[in-house]
Amino acid sequence: MTFRIAQISDTHLSDDKPFFVDNFVRIGEALRISGPDLVLNTGDISLDGASSESDLAVARALHDGLGLPMRFLPGNHGLGDSQDAPAHGEGAIDADRRARYLSHFGADWWTLDVPGWRLLGINAQLLGSDLAATKHQERDVAAAIASLGQRRLVLFLHKPLFDRAVDETTITGRFINPVPRQLLLKALDGVVPALIACGHVHQFRETWADGVRHVWGTSTAFVIPDARQPRYGIKEVGYVEHLLEPDGTHASRLVRVPGVPTLDIAEFPAAYGPL
Repeated sequence: MTFRIAQISDTHLSDDKPFFVDNFVRIGEALRISGPDLVLNTGDISLDGASSESDLAVARALHDGLGLPMRFLPGNHGLGDSQDAPAHGEGAIDADRRARYLSHFGADWWTLDVPGWRLLGINAQLLGSDLAATKHQERDVAAAIASLGQRRLVLFLHKPLFDRAVDETTITGRFINPVPRQLLLKALDGVVPALIACGHVHQFRETWADGVRHVWGTSTAFVIPDARQPRYGIKEVGYVEHLLEPDGTHASRLVRVPGVPTLDIAEFPAAYGPL
């Protein structure tokens, strides 16, 4: 039987600044009708949960209101950015911020087995971090790989591993940096994921590299103007549907929800300041 995942991402929810709540509610209504086996938010769940615990609380309440099976992964706006990321006005992940996130959303890395597949979700912001949890995540990733068996692997994380090639050296904050990227791949111990899915860039894109399908999930909230961010793929709000078959075949597609506007963050300077 097909296992159907609805990947939402970069929802940027807040009670004090509810600019993107309507989009979430409308997409949530579509998800309730569709009834996927799992809804997975791949990060930046809250507008500024790294600084505002109330943003984390309202984001969790809105997700619980969907009444659907749910998993979460953190993004830079939920618990701070990677310690090795270039400064963009955000603070870096630390133990206190991570603890707040965990209190609302539970484990920040996890595995889930479905017919023919293992889903592995990791905390991308821990990569390159000096927190003790970094080693714990590495240990659990290694254990998940060691017990994979005949299952195919899907890797979920907030940031893309790279743009086009695994050996890229540019450091932008948009992708996993080169050193932690190589450490993550080493932890996979030669296992090649069938699918790697992420968010963060607010664009939908599907590419292949070294036999792996890389899918970037777009935001439910807003897109970023071309003057601020290159156009890598499709700049529209929506969600991504992943279909995992027990025989190891898979497919992914962008789902556009009628009536949900593609908002531009440049029109909401009160969210993060003027671009």
